[in-house]
Amino acid sequence: MAEDNFFERVYAIVKQIPYGKVTSYGAIAKALGTARSARMVGWAMNASHNMEDVPAHRVVNRKGLLSGKHHFDGTNLMQQLLESEGIEVVNNQIIDLEKHFWEPEISTI
Repeated sequence: MAEDNFFERVYAIVKQIPYGKVTSYGAIAKALGTARSARMVGWAMNASHNMEDVPAHRVVNRKGLLSGKHHFDGTNLMQQLLESEGIEVVNNQIIDLEKHFWEPEISTI
């Protein structure tokens, strides 16, 4: 199924996000050559919540909002994971997003 292949390509990029960095759904979509598919990247991330090797907490919306936080167990798990990597979060938004943002390379994955 094409969707499964897309999801696997998303996960391959997410696994590359360095510790202490974040990226956005749109940046992942752009790196995959499907710039208008940020929402589908979000669906992939929603489906990854039980995959321990996919650091889903490092994917936020373009403004740095923790838009996927309700998919994590516990009330503030996504925020806690980010803060444990040195990323400050206030009101569900990353402080100094530019400093922590990781731009994925255009991929052939």
